[in-house]
Amino acid sequence: MPPKVHIDGHVGTTGLRIRDWLAGRRDIEVSTLDEERRKEDAARRAAIEAADLTVLCLPDDAAREAAQWAEAGGTRVVDASTAHRVADGWTYGLPEVEPTQRDAIREARCVANPGCYPSAFILLTRPLVDEGLLPHDTPVSIHALSGYSGGGRGLIEKWENPEQGLDSLPYEAPYALGARHKHVPEMLAYSGLTTEPQFVPAVGPFRCGMRVEVPIHLGVLPMGVNSTAILDCLRERYDGEPFVRVVHHPDPREAHERSFDPQTCNDTNSMELHVVPHPSGHTLLVALLDNLGKGASGVAIQNLNLMLGLPETAHLPE
Repeated sequence: MPPKVHIDGHVGTTGLRIRDWLAGRRDIEVSTLDEERRKEDAARRAAIEAADLTVLCLPDDAAREAAQWAEAGGTRVVDASTAHRVADGWTYGLPEVEPTQRDAIREARCVANPGCYPSAFILLTRPLVDEGLLPHDTPVSIHALSGYSGGGRGLIEKWENPEQGLDSLPYEAPYALGARHKHVPEMLAYSGLTTEPQFVPAVGPFRCGMRVEVPIHLGVLPMGVNSTAILDCLRERYDGEPFVRVVHHPDPREAHERSFDPQTCNDTNSMELHVVPHPSGHTLLVALLDNLGKGASGVAIQNLNLMLGLPETAHLPE
């Protein structure tokens, strides 16, 4: 019998993508509850306890409760919410974050799926911190642009409502300017940085896709560190990774309007990391990914593949 995977919250944006990408697989059995029962606690708990592994695509409070049910029933968990990303006893589900992470995920009972913005920021900066190219206490800023699906059903309905007119907005819209974004603790926990970054997220008039920019000023780099050293570090860390590609821009003057299209990796589980040098010695780091692919649903499938002893890349579009 193939292992049974239950999706709790399969009608949300992340859950729908996971269900679609798991459709047709014969190496696992996928279960969901029908419309009449998907909100009934007793039915949900029974389905979770009957599964070998449950993927939680729920609001934080509901995810915490469902995780308790899973623990009581001995069911392994991948939680796609924010609830457990920095919680004790949970393994961080970003396989590429360090060389030992895959083994940790394979053995874990509870895996917290990473956030979309943090996945990009962490994979851009963690190798540099580990190798001493970026000091631990460096103050950095993050300018990030996401498709509106990253905000869930509420934001999707707002941006797709014709009365709002946002689908024709000719610019991005920054948000959360007066609040500490919920992804910041995760960024600090796994990037290796000890100084909170200045994080400026924005939404654009497109459904899916993401671009995360981290400018590195020459003045914060140790003597002798430049964009070439940064590029070599990222290439070495991600050499052979199936879903992470490092791209160099030796002459930034050749960049054009589509060079950093946030929709480049849409409908895949891939992430592109770009290293762009500046004549003044500064370096711009850019990550491109699908916020519902490598930023959510794709990495959840990557994690469940590892946890179930299946090929990590199984049925994941690159």
